[in-house]
Amino acid sequence: MKVCVLLSGGMDSVTALHWAAREHEVGSALSFDYGSKHNCRELPLAAWQAAQLGVPHVVMALPFVNQHFASDLLQSGGDIPDGHYAEENMKRTVVPFRNGILLAIAAGFAESRGAEGLVIGAHSGDHAIYPDCREPFMVAMGEAIRLGSYAELALMRPFIEMSKAGIARCGAELGVDFGKTWSCYKGGERQCGTCGTCVERREAFGLAGLGDPTDYVAAPPLPPAPLRS
Repeated sequence: MKVCVLLSGGMDSVTALHWAAREHEVGSALSFDYGSKHNCRELPLAAWQAAQLGVPHVVMALPFVNQHFASDLLQSGGDIPDGHYAEENMKRTVVPFRNGILLAIAAGFAESRGAEGLVIGAHSGDHAIYPDCREPFMVAMGEAIRLGSYAELALMRPFIEMSKAGIARCGAELGVDFGKTWSCYKGGERQCGTCGTCVERREAFGLAGLGDPTDYVAAPPLPPAPLRS
């Protein structure tokens, strides 16, 4: 099947790209520059990863997101919080309906490029704070994309029931160079090691029993996961 991969430059999407290259024909990789604090760090790595596989890489600019949406993930928002990625304060980094918007645009792009499917790297760990990463949303969005496209595009989410540690193990098996991926939401010269996505990244490598190739500004003890009632 010819597919288009949504490629941010993070661990999940890069592993999804390599998985798709093994399982399907990857016609294109699509990234979005929507004004996040870390877009400038992610996008060059997305381009590098696509080039390693000989996959055409397209970056689509969506400046309206930064201009009009409320989220601390965006350049127009507040500071990125530190702590565990499942803490309530991490909801400040949610960009409202981001995956719905990106998938809708990606569907039109993929059909225009002759693809039959879309691949997204959403995983089980995203579910805690991101409603548009959960399987009920993906089922509904997938059906909308299928019904709304002449190609009846399939929305493929190979990691939806997998943990971040599982993705790390999968990526290692696929030969992913995780040193050429970016997680940190702060978008500094180096990944901070303390924001929610850095904590999730560090935890994933530890649970997977893999060495972490990331150069962090700091790597204090990982915060405990919040208690859920």
